[in-house]
Amino acid sequence: METITWKRNGSASVEFTRLGFGTAPLGNIYQAITDEEAAEVVAAAWDSGVRYFDTAPLYGLTLAERRLGSFLKSKPRNEYTLSTKAGRLMRPCPPEERSGVGRWFEVPNMKEVFDYSYDGVMRSFEESLERLGVGRVDVLFAHDLCVFTHGSKAASDERIKEFMSGGYEAMIELRDQGVVKAVGGGINEWEVCQAMAEQGDFDVFLLAGRYTLLEQHALESFLPLCESRGIGVVIGGPYNSGILATGPAEGAYYNYDPAPPEILERTKKIQDTCRAHSVELNVAALQFPLLHPSVVAVIPGGKSAEEASSNRRNLDEIVPSALWMDLKAEGLIREDAPTAVA
Repeated sequence: METITWKRNGSASVEFTRLGFGTAPLGNIYQAITDEEAAEVVAAAWDSGVRYFDTAPLYGLTLAERRLGSFLKSKPRNEYTLSTKAGRLMRPCPPEERSGVGRWFEVPNMKEVFDYSYDGVMRSFEESLERLGVGRVDVLFAHDLCVFTHGSKAASDERIKEFMSGGYEAMIELRDQGVVKAVGGGINEWEVCQAMAEQGDFDVFLLAGRYTLLEQHALESFLPLCESRGIGVVIGGPYNSGILATGPAEGAYYNYDPAPPEILERTKKIQDTCRAHSVELNVAALQFPLLHPSVVAVIPGGKSAEEASSNRRNLDEIVPSALWMDLKAEGLIREDAPTAVA
């Protein structure tokens, strides 16, 4: 599989396989899978050539980190790239107080405690190392400093301020010590990524769901800023929570919720154009973000071994340049979206 080595400002280089694996499904998001099934999923991703794995304490309220660590313990540490996140501490609680009811199933009784302070980030990092069973991670992201998570721009701004005055310094120390190679943010909103990039020295951002076939507003200023500063971008959620994988089917999910009518309609138009070029919607959705020069990897997940394996097949399919041209001509993707194959 194609890999890219990303390095900026004399910092340590990080090697990404262009196709990574996002581990939210290992945390039993929307439906539960067994430990054995989770191991099969990660094994299928590994066997397909994936060597970049992203996780977080939030996923399954610590379950995903533990499951991923259990698989990786048999692999040489220098053969894979690993990222996790900080900003939430997971603390035991009574079942009725558990976080994520209705999103995470059959997970530990844990309550998320937001903490973007210096000490909070350090504790989160140490606890992640323990769950993963490793001595270092390659990339550490500040997690979910966004409006989507905190409810308002004012609350998001306050969390960014908290992080930049505390947790940011912890991450820079960890990078200087060499226990992480790169630091950044794992965020659902490009505006928050841009605000962080303008305030600190970041290497890589994980932007979830905001640069896809359905959404390209990040081209307005955030992605150009990354290009000018040499900041790498990992794209999470390339299927926008599912709809760009399933198509506009009944019950399709978009941005973690059932897709609204206007999204179903737009997805159908994109799907029809893809089919006119004999390309499946999920193939185009996976490959589109990788055409941007700042994007180092795309990280779909998978709740079964077949889904994990199919991501590699989608990556390897040939997509004619005429498809991207027609999507632009029909106003279904932005004119300024990079679509030339490098």
